[in-house]
Amino acid sequence: MPKIVDPAERRQAVADAVLRVAAREGLEHASLRNVAEEAGLAVGSVRHYFAGSSELMIFAMRELARRIEARIRAHAAALLDPAAAGTDRRERTVRLLAETLPLDAGRREESALWLSFVTAARTRPDLRPRAVEMQTGLDDLVRRVLAESRRVGGLAPGLDLDLETRRLSALLDGLTLQAVQHPDLVGPDELRAVLRRHLDTLAAPAS
Repeated sequence: MPKIVDPAERRQAVADAVLRVAAREGLEHASLRNVAEEAGLAVGSVRHYFAGSSELMIFAMRELARRIEARIRAHAAALLDPAAAGTDRRERTVRLLAETLPLDAGRREESALWLSFVTAARTRPDLRPRAVEMQTGLDDLVRRVLAESRRVGGLAPGLDLDLETRRLSALLDGLTLQAVQHPDLVGPDELRAVLRRHLDTLAAPAS
């Protein structure tokens, strides 16, 4: 009796293979042939689930984004819950935003992969919408965090929320890039310290 294959599971396995190849050898080496070999499949089997390289890359990009978003969502729920209160709000804010940073080997690999996809999207229109969507998602998260801080009186008066959203989002992007490129020079403690220092500049004066 032929083995029944779950198409969703097979597509997931192929996407995982894309990410492993890209992390190990670079996105440019994630060809259908190399991905099929990594997944233990024939190229024809991969083509059965993905029409071509473009569809495969988009699916893998979405899977990577899903992993990152799922991790961040757990912290966001705790911070952005209107019923949440307490003196640890600032620390919860730091923990939430720090989830976007490459603080350990796993998150550094995710960040490196995402930077590879974003770089590829500059010259690949098929990948660009997903790259824009992910950046917009980060900007929206930062804006929600700042808006919530303003709501509870934690943000300094007179700040331009749009401008501060862009500043903080750019800071997170820059820290991510530096930590991926120079992990021996920019460690997790320094990443957190820079983030905390920036948040301090936005905080309302102590009463």
